[in-house]
Amino acid sequence: MRTDLLIYNKYISSEHENVYRMTDGTMESAQNDSDCSKIFLRGNQMCKSAQKEECMKKKNVNKLLALGLVSAMTAGMLAGCGAKDTGNGSETKAATDSTALKDMDVDKYVTLGEYKGLAVSVDTVEVDEDEWDTLVNNVYYGNITAENGGIMDRAVETGDTVNIDYEGKKDGVAFDGGTAQGYDLTIGSGSFIAGFEDGLIGVMPGETVDLNLTFPENYGNSDLAGQAVVFTVTVNYIQPAQDGEFSDEVISNFGIDGVTNEEELRQYAYDYLNENAQQNYETNVQQAVMDAFMANNTFTSVPEALVQKYSDAAESSITSMASSYGVDADTFTQYYYGQDLASFLATYSEEAAKQDIALQAVANKEKLNISDEELDQILLDRATAAGYDTIEEYIGETSKEDYREYFLYDKVTDYLVENAKITNN
Repeated sequence: MRTDLLIYNKYISSEHENVYRMTDGTMESAQNDSDCSKIFLRGNQMCKSAQKEECMKKKNVNKLLALGLVSAMTAGMLAGCGAKDTGNGSETKAATDSTALKDMDVDKYVTLGEYKGLAVSVDTVEVDEDEWDTLVNNVYYGNITAENGGIMDRAVETGDTVNIDYEGKKDGVAFDGGTAQGYDLTIGSGSFIAGFEDGLIGVMPGETVDLNLTFPENYGNSDLAGQAVVFTVTVNYIQPAQDGEFSDEVISNFGIDGVTNEEELRQYAYDYLNENAQQNYETNVQQAVMDAFMANNTFTSVPEALVQKYSDAAESSITSMASSYGVDADTFTQYYYGQDLASFLATYSEEAAKQDIALQAVANKEKLNISDEELDQILLDRATAAGYDTIEEYIGETSKEDYREYFLYDKVTDYLVENAKITNN
């Protein structure tokens, strides 16, 4: 199974800054559990309009990596389009070094096996009842605000979950990881350093307090270990008890088209999960067909330049993701894949190169290659949908050839799936 798909499935991005739970003397990067539900419902769209371009870019990048064309969205990792094969077995050095698949004599690297009528079996994917209930619950409470459903008429007590804004300062200067807005904190959970949660007991929603606290001596950040700090905290509201009781009035104020009560909210959540389930099913079908397809092919060798291209791009992506978690790339790949970065890249990049060579070979045989005109039309459509005025603004420093290979993957994969014999388990 292709591991690049897992990379982005594991990586979760949020509209909010990272906040840090202060436990056991270490800083653990965390996100508010309700972030996904807020993005899910607020404004009746997954990506808020103000974040449309960034969300679309992330979705494109995710898919590109999932398809194995990791270099397509990686600036600086662009392939040259050297001379084509002369057809007599000799190639110029430019053609030999080129990693553009359309310029490559892929038949000298792969002998295709049977690729039509591939027989695969795939498990059906359905909405899980518990997951459905959990999503409805998270979405409801994740969209509570001070003005809509939040408790505002009593002081904070132990056991309450409070929504807070806070800023931590040392010697009057805000320190990294010490600031967040709209954070849900359960009083008495011990999530934050000693004195933080106790200092909010008795505070009324809407009030702001300064908490004079000291970090533990063994705290993971040496700049803060044992240091006196001041947290300025505003209690925005107290979350209502999560007892499964939903207010239709509160739901009607979420601003979701067609959702004014609990029944409609549950249907809205079900539709979202069902769409995801169908997408997961389609992904599983594609993966099963791709595995069967690759198992039938025989490779003589793989162009070193192509392998290196994928390796460099994947390393850049993984390093960036690891950094967002506050760890190095080796730690990241060891945690998710049980191997260090070098071992992971060696396996991944060669596998990705083989797959794309085989797909290009099918495209050549079945006349599925993407013409310049077709490529420009696809890019124009995507640029327009993403809010860009021109193709050039949309693709940035990425070459059109990388996009051509990205779209070709889709086209050939669809062809293999359409011609496969799929059995549902």
